[in-house]
Amino acid sequence: MKYYTLLFLLMGFSAQSQNIKKLHNKATVIDTHNDFISTGIEKNKSFDMQLKGITHSDLNRMKTGGIDIQIFSIFCDETYGNGIAYAFANREIDTLYATAQRNPEKMMIVQSPKELSTAVKLGKLGAMIGVEGGHMIEDKMEYLEALYTRGARYMTLTWNNSTSWASSAADERAKKNLGRAYGLTEFGKAIVKRMNELGMIVDISHVGEQTFYDAIATSTKPVIASHSCTYALCPVPRNMTDDQIKALGKNGGVIHLNFYSDFIDSTFKQKNDAFLKKHEAEKIELLKNNPSDFYANLVLHERYKDEIDGVRPPLSLLIDHLDHIVKLIGVDHVGIGSDFDGIDSSPRELNDVTDMPLITEELLKRGYSKKDIVKILGGNFIRVFKANQQ
Repeated sequence: MKYYTLLFLLMGFSAQSQNIKKLHNKATVIDTHNDFISTGIEKNKSFDMQLKGITHSDLNRMKTGGIDIQIFSIFCDETYGNGIAYAFANREIDTLYATAQRNPEKMMIVQSPKELSTAVKLGKLGAMIGVEGGHMIEDKMEYLEALYTRGARYMTLTWNNSTSWASSAADERAKKNLGRAYGLTEFGKAIVKRMNELGMIVDISHVGEQTFYDAIATSTKPVIASHSCTYALCPVPRNMTDDQIKALGKNGGVIHLNFYSDFIDSTFKQKNDAFLKKHEAEKIELLKNNPSDFYANLVLHERYKDEIDGVRPPLSLLIDHLDHIVKLIGVDHVGIGSDFDGIDSSPRELNDVTDMPLITEELLKRGYSKKDIVKILGGNFIRVFKANQQ
């Protein structure tokens, strides 16, 4: 009798797994933010290499994770100033194009909703481009237009640093004196209007609240937050308040959830700080070789994986953020923006891109319908993409 009970349970589990896999594969799975390009340059690794255990992402693992469309972040930080940032952005775009050209049977560059559909039908990874940080246009409208011509289909108005025309969340919440009012200047508003004209999506992740409201008031098309979570559940500067979320909903936009532990779990920072304090001597040595705090933290997380796993939040907490957004503005306004390869900690269950189907499983457990899950996994972004391209 025990044998048949066990067999029945195993059969039920297998059927459930097949249903999850079928739904995940049926959906057009779109991740709106992945930092592999800049991370690959830093680590001297190519996206078409086998990189399990080295990065969160590589070309073959994208297929395993069922990701159909990946928007790659074109990124450099504030230390890349005028005369450097735009050139580095183009170098990163060159890198993505070269990878696609080496692997024509596995991936293709996507610049339009039609090409997105083609990539899905052909079973190729659709590679899209998002520029993370308005400083990369170096205050030149012609650079914005040139990046769009090269394939950039969204631009994050700021990174953590403010530009001359837009204030960042980090600077606004720190009450940094910028020598001018927070928000968008007239040139900043002109940039948003030009993005609307081009068909480039306005991304409001990283921007300050005043910049956010100015962008919402200026844009005639839906915007996105390419990688953000909710301030109500985790009050950090990068997350969005309920009022912002409601305003974005009225705009018709979409918030794509960031997997970074510190944006998900309000207790993570304290626990992570204790972990880093414990390994402070090693971190000091790492910083001597590479002054990047992010790099040092990442190395320590990789070196003491078993230890840090106890600090990472569960996947269920990430889905709590999704539930919160859905309760505020509905299921049409939420998606996925992992920030993989740009973060040093993610939920315990989400170790790399191959774990994406676990999100589908968790959504089913929460009672979301198959129709709603298809929207969350990518359908909502496609709607915004089409609206911006019209």
